[in-house]
Amino acid sequence: MGSKTQIIKVKNISISLTTIHDEKYICLTDIAKAKEGDSRAADIIKNWIRNRTTLEFLGTWEEMYNPDFKVVEFDHFKMQAGLPSFVLSPGQWIKKTSAAGMYVRSGRYGGTYAHKDIAFEFCSAINPVFKLYLIKEFQRLKSDETRRQQLEWNVSRTLAKVNYMVHTNAIKEHLIPDDLSKSKQRFVYADEADLLNLALFNKTASIWRKEYQNEKGNIRDAATIEQLVVLSNLESFNSELIKEGLDADTRLKRLNQIAIRQMQVMIKNKSLKKLED
Repeated sequence: MGSKTQIIKVKNISISLTTIHDEKYICLTDIAKAKEGDSRAADIIKNWIRNRTTLEFLGTWEEMYNPDFKVVEFDHFKMQAGLPSFVLSPGQWIKKTSAAGMYVRSGRYGGTYAHKDIAFEFCSAINPVFKLYLIKEFQRLKSDETRRQQLEWNVSRTLAKVNYMVHTNAIKEHLIPDDLSKSKQRFVYADEADLLNLALFNKTASIWRKEYQNEKGNIRDAATIEQLVVLSNLESFNSELIKEGLDADTRLKRLNQIAIRQMQVMIKNKSLKKLED
């Protein structure tokens, strides 16, 4: 369920993070260790989760974000909260209520992980000062990831623009008659650009604008890194197909097949996924 583990240092303590459904989950076990050491970490989490205030917070979070949350089971736990005999572990909470905000992981980097909202609440309860340093490091990590992803996107966008020049040169040399006016030439370039849009995005630029009227930029500005890489490749392929004299319909079919195959490879490519973790 979890993806590649990341480690951040908070006051010289290693805190593990993992990504689940594109959300960061922070290791509560590591946070508890920073407070009391290895031997008491599990007990600290159990004592925290059995508290009525904690249960109300967890239940509210699940009701807000988890449509599969079992409210009846939650109410049962809440009724028992505060009783001396009431015992609850993260594993029991997850199993009985189908909670999504917490995750128990075994093996290396094992422990109890929680969505950042829950992890920060846990920190508030057991170590408020540590929470401030944790938030600071977590924000730094997110900022670094955002900058890296933006750089990767810009590199891919630049590559697509370079191949676009190769693409337009092929159009000029093979599809535009010498006596065609500049105003009509623009239609030829636009048609070829939309041929690529159809092959990759399954829609033209004008259709995209109608569907996303509130979005800034154009269909290619909204593309993912994977789509930009494939688009760059399609521009090169189309340049060669134009030189071979193939008509637009034939080229569209060929380009669409290539786009589908390459997107499947890109999505499955583990090395590319690591860039986004």
